[in-house]
This record gives sequence, C-alpha cells and structure tokens, in this order.
Amino acid sequence: MNNKITIAVLGVGRWGVHLLRNFLEHPQVSISAVVDPNPERLAAVKRQFKLDDNVLLTTDWQAVKQIPDLMAVAIATPATTHYHLIKDALNQGYHVLAEKPLTLDPLECRELCELAEQQHLILMVDHTYLFHPAVEKGQAVIQADKLGNLRYGYATRTHLGPVRQDVDALWDLAIHDIAIFNNWLGKLPVKVQATGTVWLQQAGKKRVTNFPNQGLADLVWVTLTYADGFQAYIHLCWLNTDKQRRLAVVGDCGSLIFDEMLHPSPLTLLSGEIEYQDNQFLPMNQSQEVLEVETGEPLARVCDRFISCILKNTPPVESSGWVGMELVQILSALTVSLKYGGQAIFLKGCREYSNSI
Repeated sequence: MNNKITIAVLGVGRWGVHLLRNFLEHPQVSISAVVDPNPERLAAVKRQFKLDDNVLLTTDWQAVKQIPDLMAVAIATPATTHYHLIKDALNQGYHVLAEKPLTLDPLECRELCELAEQQHLILMVDHTYLFHPAVEKGQAVIQADKLGNLRYGYATRTHLGPVRQDVDALWDLAIHDIAIFNNWLGKLPVKVQATGTVWLQQAGKKRVTNFPNQGLADLVWVTLTYADGFQAYIHLCWLNTDKQRRLAVVGDCGSLIFDEMLHPSPLTLLSGEIEYQDNQFLPMNQSQEVLEVETGEPLARVCDRFISCILKNTPPVESSGWVGMELVQILSALTVSLKYGGQAIFLKGCREYSNSI
C-alpha cells in the first residue's frame, strides 16, 4: 500500500464516477477519499464499488486535507468550481487531474499552470479524446501525408441531453473536436468564429454561469481558421435526437473519418482524387480502408498517464495544463464571437487572444 499513489476523487457525478472506477482498478493507486456535496451519491458509490470503510466519504473538501500522505486529487466538479479547487489542491502539494475545461478563464488557467510549475506538481487536464486510440492513429495517418495537401475539416457532435446549466453547448461540447483538430494538424487556429441559438435558457433566468449575454446556447456553429488557410467547421447541439460523433479531415488525395458510432473500428481512410481529363473533372483512384485501432478505454489511458507522470515527475505533453489553457483561450475567443453574432476573433498566439471588437 505504501508504494501506491494515494488519490482523492472530487465529484462523483456522471463523469466522476468513471474516474473513480478507473482509479479503483489501477494497480498503482489507492483511493483515500471521495468528495461530493450529495450524501446520497456518496452512499451509492460506496455500495456500487464496495468501498472499504477506510475510504473517507465526505461532503467537505476541507476534510480531505487531514488525510496523511495524500498525493493527488482528481477533480470532476462543475467547471465554475475548478479554479478555486485546483488552486487550493496545488497549494496543498497535491498533483491534480482536472476534468475539462481547466477553468472558464484563460488568465486563471495561466495562474494555475504557473503555480503547478512553481510547486513542481503535475497539472493534467482530462481531454479524453487525445488518448483515444483512433485519435492517436489518425494523427499518425495525417503526419504520414496519406491525405496529401489538407483542404478543410468538419465535425458534428449532437445528442438529446444532458443539458448543462453552468456552461453552454460551446463550452460543453466543442472542446473535444477542437482538441482533435489541433492534435491532428499539429497547430492552433489563428482566427475563430461562432454563431448560436438559444431555446431553453434565455438570458435573465437564474442560474450559475459566467456567460452574462444572450443566454446559454443550445446550438452552436464554429469555424476555426489556421495559419495555412485550413478551416474546420463544427456543429454542436444537445437538443438533437440524431446522435452523431463524427469528425473528418479532407485532403486532395483523400479523407480521414473518425466516427465513434461505427464499430468495431471508428476510423476510415477514403482515398481518391480529382483529375482533369477531356474538359471535365473526374474522380480517380478511389478506395476505402477501415483502419485497425487498438482496443482500450480512453479514460483508463488518461488515468494511467496521470499516474505515470507523477511517478516519473514528467508533465503530460499532449494534455498538460498549458494545453488546457490554450483550449480555454480558443473557447473564450469563440464566446466573444458568439456574443457578437459571429464576428471573427483573431488569436495573437498560443497563450493569448484578442477580443477587441
């Protein structure tokens, strides 16, 4: 037991319960505490996972600080609570794995990243898709130039609920596809635009939110523009019975499709190109290849990477706090664009953005 990483899980709602499950199954982890404001939820996870009596179940985060030798915390609480919880945890000397987004404010993200570095602690964000075997395989395909010159990308992420009351569909859903596009392209967008529609939560209704504008958008359309002219278009909606999880990058020699709804492999390479012959444009060399992808739960890979980073004292390059901050900067810029009806917002660099209107 003494050789294991002792962890407390903060928040065991829809996502936190999966973090708890994975850490309980990890051979190098010992769960010391579970924190949640709902006592009934604590009782439920105790029954579900048959937790030992020596695992502290509490509604009070402060009680966790009394646990000797606690090394790390996994935070899966509402995004509005992240900043204060993560800052407190880092100041206590705990490594932190945080559910996305890191916070709702790029400046807060920067502060937390700098604090983690000062304390020599791991700050990792649970951008689960960056650990999906299909995303890792897709990155290798693009880097191998199998699509030729890249032209554009598109993604659709729709479903019927759950509807968040702390952030809009942009902040809840877009971060996944933005992270994948950035990962596959190996770069960050230089310009962003967003438009949206609000049906359920109009402005003025009482709720906890950092978005005092037209309300919490249920439908959002996003455009990302990269320095080389590549554009990615993203469709997001949590009020759509047509559940889709599909992302594609298109080049002049083919397209790479990541469709989570396809089994057993969600990754497909469609080859083909257009040639000009006899005064017309003709499709040529068309083929389809379903790519083999490793099996394994992406969240389990996230948890394993977090533990490995702690043991090796090496930050997670693909999902560090700094990566989380860059994604929050992009989302913040998109929020400005959304507020002003789709106005283009230019990103000055990887760690700051311009919202001048």
